[in-house]
Amino acid sequence: MVPLQLALERFFQGFPAIAALMETAWGWPILECIHFIGLTLLFGSIAAWDLRLLGLAKDVPIAAFHRLVPYAVLGFGINAASGMFFLMTTPNQYIYNPAFHFKMLCVALAGVNVLFFYLTMFRRMTRLDAGARSPVFARFSGLASLVLWCVVIVCGRLITFYRPEVCRPGDVIGLVATCIVR
Repeated sequence: MVPLQLALERFFQGFPAIAALMETAWGWPILECIHFIGLTLLFGSIAAWDLRLLGLAKDVPIAAFHRLVPYAVLGFGINAASGMFFLMTTPNQYIYNPAFHFKMLCVALAGVNVLFFYLTMFRRMTRLDAGARSPVFARFSGLASLVLWCVVIVCGRLITFYRPEVCRPGDVIGLVATCIVR
């Protein structure tokens, strides 16, 4: 995996203008705020939808909760765009970071979960009357979604606390100082 990681690091280092913008006094803090606004839209909308699938607010029709989906999509877009800025600024702090890897895995699994839901269960859900209980698979999808997005949030926070040092072939001083000594 290291050759792929090195290639990704080189690719993302190819955006020096973005890194320069992010390294200004207000660049990173502003993008963090934007990222958290996106997270709030995304998770708030998804959590309301998933909790309805799990049985909360059964008196409210599914269609009413489905109106939140565009806000979740907007939040995801904001997070994907702002996250790319972070990645282009310090790619080595993300590409080699297990917390980032796990975060991206959970984002992908959440995407598969929502795709599976819409392909298999959504039509049946829209025909449910208010007060009706969601089918078992819909409840499982809602629970899986909540868990996956909570793990995404936790891993996002853990990225900050784990800053990997990269052991590159040919970097003799770095290799001895940080890789072999450990």
